[in-house]
Amino acid sequence: MSDWVALGRDTGGAVGYILRGGQVAGQAEGAGTAAILGQLNAGDLPVLRIGSGGPSVLPAPVLALEGATLPSLTQTQPADVISAWVRLWVAGYLGSHPNWDGVVCVLHGDVLHWLHVSADEVISSATSLTPRLFECLGLGEATPDEQALADTLSRPERLMTHLRAAEVSGDAGACLGHFIGADLAATRAYWLGQQAVVIGEGMFAKAYAQALAAQGVPTDLAIPDEVLQRGFAALAALKD
Repeated sequence: MSDWVALGRDTGGAVGYILRGGQVAGQAEGAGTAAILGQLNAGDLPVLRIGSGGPSVLPAPVLALEGATLPSLTQTQPADVISAWVRLWVAGYLGSHPNWDGVVCVLHGDVLHWLHVSADEVISSATSLTPRLFECLGLGEATPDEQALADTLSRPERLMTHLRAAEVSGDAGACLGHFIGADLAATRAYWLGQQAVVIGEGMFAKAYAQALAAQGVPTDLAIPDEVLQRGFAALAALKD
């Protein structure tokens, strides 16, 4: 397999990888893609653009190239856009879990995607702003309060009053529990009776994995950098 470059924009700016076959041989980050190519000393290597061009409309294969581009995903109702980098993460997880069907809960930047995956396709999505909204309250790190989560899971219409009480008391755990409870209530049709994987790191990933497991959902937790490597391997096999 020849060397090639995967290049695109993500939540933190531009990012690029030199791939030797499907294995990462170099990585760079920066403000623009031209600078990234210089940092990688990519020369005349072929470039595969991650997230450029028009998006693929759901339902769509987890991985599918449009020329030299891996597009993002989009959905009309409810309106949504899913990064092409997320496609690579999901493909990486499926690469080590063949024939896996279920719900993929992906923390990407400050949003959380719920993706229904079946037969190597993303069937539909539901995306929440839970991470962004929680961080807006400035309460810092927290472990979700189990009672708060249960209260709002059963009575999501009381979310706003619960949040105000938690904010006034400075109870970050209750606040996070209420947010996740509301999110689980809104996406019950996705995770109920399914198996799940949470792809992410840090407080939110751990909290969602624990919350789903507490509802009796068989739940795995995957690290983005690890599934990305396997996603590149899947992409290399596709482009060849």
